[in-house]
Amino acid sequence: MSGQSTRRPGELAFICLLTLFSAAALWQAYGISGFSGLSQPGVFPMLAAATMLASCLFILASTLRTRSSREPGESVVFWRDVLPVRLLVILAMVALYLYAMPWLGFVIASGLFLFASFAYLWRKNALISLALSAGSLAAVYFLFRIVFEVVLPQGKLLPAGVF
Repeated sequence: MSGQSTRRPGELAFICLLTLFSAAALWQAYGISGFSGLSQPGVFPMLAAATMLASCLFILASTLRTRSSREPGESVVFWRDVLPVRLLVILAMVALYLYAMPWLGFVIASGLFLFASFAYLWRKNALISLALSAGSLAAVYFLFRIVFEVVLPQGKLLPAGVF
């Protein structure tokens, strides 16, 4: 363990959410086939979820034993460390990407998302970001459309068969 004597901002909330998620995962895994036998399809998901839940409970107990660092400006530290502006911008870009895909189709929406992400995060020459996003998109398109023959979303705004 780290030997840390105080909790960092957001640590208790995060482990509480993770514990709830683990309990929900265990409940969902139990719903697959119950616990009627060791060869049932839900056994491995239940084991994984039970391991997650047990780990979370130990970490939660350890976190509750540490004292909170109630310092002035703690919420500013939380927002700066846990949810920085760059993360919020990327989350907004992902939401826009998911919204745009049914309208623009996989190829155009993914190309725009990759270019915008590379340009924002990397902050290099726009031509390099464009080349990198085009190469990445070509590799993904080849792998999924040609090799695995996955039908990718076409988009409502483009004529049929464009991409």
